[in-house]
Amino acid sequence: MVSISTNLNSDTSRAKKQGMNYKGALALLTSLFFMWGFLTCMNDILIPHLKGLFDLNITQAMLVQFTFFGAYFLMSLPAGWIIGKIGYKMGIVTGLGIAGIGAGLFFPAAAFLSYGFFLFAFFILAVGIVILQVAANPYVAELGSPETASSRLNLTQGFNSLGTTVAPIFGSYLILENTAQESAAKAEAVQLPYVGLALALVLIAVVFAFVKLPKIQEVEEQKAEGSAWKFRHLVLGAVAIFAYVGAEVAIGSSLVMYLGSEGLHLYGEAQAANYVAVFWGGAMIGRFIGSAIMQKMSASKVLAFNSVFVVVLIITSMLTSGYVAMWSIVLVGLFNSIMFPTIFTLAIDGLGKHTSQGSGILCLAIVGGAIVPVLMGVLADNFGLSNSFAITILCYGYILFYALKGHKH
Repeated sequence: MVSISTNLNSDTSRAKKQGMNYKGALALLTSLFFMWGFLTCMNDILIPHLKGLFDLNITQAMLVQFTFFGAYFLMSLPAGWIIGKIGYKMGIVTGLGIAGIGAGLFFPAAAFLSYGFFLFAFFILAVGIVILQVAANPYVAELGSPETASSRLNLTQGFNSLGTTVAPIFGSYLILENTAQESAAKAEAVQLPYVGLALALVLIAVVFAFVKLPKIQEVEEQKAEGSAWKFRHLVLGAVAIFAYVGAEVAIGSSLVMYLGSEGLHLYGEAQAANYVAVFWGGAMIGRFIGSAIMQKMSASKVLAFNSVFVVVLIITSMLTSGYVAMWSIVLVGLFNSIMFPTIFTLAIDGLGKHTSQGSGILCLAIVGGAIVPVLMGVLADNFGLSNSFAITILCYGYILFYALKGHKH
């Protein structure tokens, strides 16, 4: 009896310690979600800024997103392989370091006044973020019970949305409110913010290099045989990620232009950027709410509900004008909120030792953020910005299919 009691006490102690370690790791990982959300949303501010600086049309301006999210297509599978070799922790450190280099490259890009150099900096920055995403998303999903993985990932994605909410305000103040007329002076407005971001990324990398994180045995130590591509719900989930990211990025990237001279003629660039913050702020609020709801309700049902509501909002914005059209499209952010983490966790559910490869495949599908905005730009240049939102309706229609049927094993 004494031996049994001692063993039970030992097991309880280990469980409590592990729980504390998991909570600490989860808290630290939220900083990563915040940073890559912040960096990704800064693109929405730089697109109109670079459009004016280099006198671009909408399609040319959307090459920012094509370059940024194109990195996901090129690097997601290699990133999964790298993390399989070096582990989640060193994958996070590597991703932060590369992202820091990419942010630093904005300084010479502005000095040389080269759009091509800016696109190169966006690409390097994105490579680092890809590695971070491939490492952090499945790591968060594994830090606890599988039943609450969607809730847990929605919680951390809430801090990702905090980053996307703060970024437009930050970018508007430091970049869009720049009133310089000369091209060189307008380009210099980008330098200080991105040097600061580069230093912050390097600092976080140093912290992660020295902190001790819990090791996920079944993910990091098992060698996978076969391929994750054999899982139907994963492949269909990758298409859903493609559709979701493409639609979200297309809407977010066009908001400043849509509310301004290219669309509704309501605001100037700096004022319109505040509504980009509202768009992403809605996503933040929705993720925290969704995290709580999905403790009690099926993730797939919540995903289906939100998909329907987003389609209704987009159609409303396309068919109306003024503030009704504005608020309809801005509120899409609220219902976008739970989509990425929910699709992600539904897609990797049951992959087991194929989880790392599956995460790489899903991050590969983020290339939708490169393709859909450019297609939307072509439509906008030819048929008007409001009409170009039709392509996003197709994207959300597919997500509804995935929520109802496609996610099933």
